[in-house]
Amino acid sequence: MAFTGSALQRATLTMILAGGQGERLNPLTLYRTKPSVPFGGKYRIIDFALSNCLNSGLRKIYLLTQYKSDSLNQHIYEAWNIFNYELGEFIFSIPPQQKISNNWYLGTANAIFQNLNLVRENDFNWVLLLSGDHIYKMDYMKMLQYHTEKNADLSIASIYTPKDQASRFGILDIDKNYKVKSFVEKPKNPPESPDREGYSFVNMGIYIFNAKVLKDVLKKMSDEKVESDDFGKHVIPYMIKNKYNVYSYRFIDENKTADPYWVDVGTLDSYYAAAMDLINVSPHFNLYDVKWPLRTRQVQLPPAKTLSHEGERVGRAFNSLITDGTIISGGLVERSILGPNVRVNSYSYVTDSIIMDNVNIGRHSRIRRAIIDKNVTVPEGFEIGFDPDQDKKRFTVTETGIVVIPKNYSFN
Repeated sequence: MAFTGSALQRATLTMILAGGQGERLNPLTLYRTKPSVPFGGKYRIIDFALSNCLNSGLRKIYLLTQYKSDSLNQHIYEAWNIFNYELGEFIFSIPPQQKISNNWYLGTANAIFQNLNLVRENDFNWVLLLSGDHIYKMDYMKMLQYHTEKNADLSIASIYTPKDQASRFGILDIDKNYKVKSFVEKPKNPPESPDREGYSFVNMGIYIFNAKVLKDVLKKMSDEKVESDDFGKHVIPYMIKNKYNVYSYRFIDENKTADPYWVDVGTLDSYYAAAMDLINVSPHFNLYDVKWPLRTRQVQLPPAKTLSHEGERVGRAFNSLITDGTIISGGLVERSILGPNVRVNSYSYVTDSIIMDNVNIGRHSRIRRAIIDKNVTVPEGFEIGFDPDQDKKRFTVTETGIVVIPKNYSFN
């Protein structure tokens, strides 16, 4: 049965899993959950999934939070308080409430199981499940239409990945009609996709369930005392084994570049690489597509500004992203991302770095290949990124040599 777009939108509940600790992103996750980590100067990672929802016309959203959620909750209130409850729209943060046990969320599926009371079958026919810590552009309506056309119980968004790189992910083995024959987490020898030689089909962590099926399966697994904490490890294999209609949906990228873009910034080095790609002449991820707007909190700050003085005190920025409220006063910035309200003072030098909100770069200081989190004042004449041995004594230094300074760090 075919459904119109508006019928699909009205009857779809979106649940976003946004409680990840993001331990490998520490110290950026020292005070915040992974989905609320800043990205691209002015955004948070959660903004990309939420912007996809907005651009797909999906406005019934539960955000399942857990660890260090105060920063995320504040951001949702300040940036995403745009839904009209009178029209059936909403976005609510749902923390663990021990509704059915004394446990916190034990995994992706357990988080949904603990909140099945929110999946009201009289209101919702379909449930879209998303991860809040991936960066990509996707029209979920296309996947919903596919789901209904296939008469699927579960549809899994999937992306082609070279077979020699696929063992890091959950892999779908599909037939020529894209029905899932098996699913395995991180196999040593991933099965090859039948329609693309040398590639495997990777699970993106984007699921569409029939609402009734989702509730029935999770309750049945609980009654049978079958392990059911995680979708990838437990629920999907259970559904395949028990002959549910499980289909793979091939990811259609709204980013409109040659290669589909989907990134999980799970480590400091991958975070740095994904962010720094944005300053390239032709970045893989396009922030500037007016047909696919990316929403975030709009801070009331003045325009960015460069100031030059006499002699060598020339305020310059090359190949960089500079956000509102930032002043480059007699310093040089190259290939860097500067967040809101940053001050780069005279004779200072910043290159290949990510500088977040409210950072003050002191005079004559030099910063290279660094990530400096919010509210840090770098003392006059201080150097970061030039002496690895000295940096390791005070800061986190990644495998590739990126120096990471935590939020609110004091040099005193």
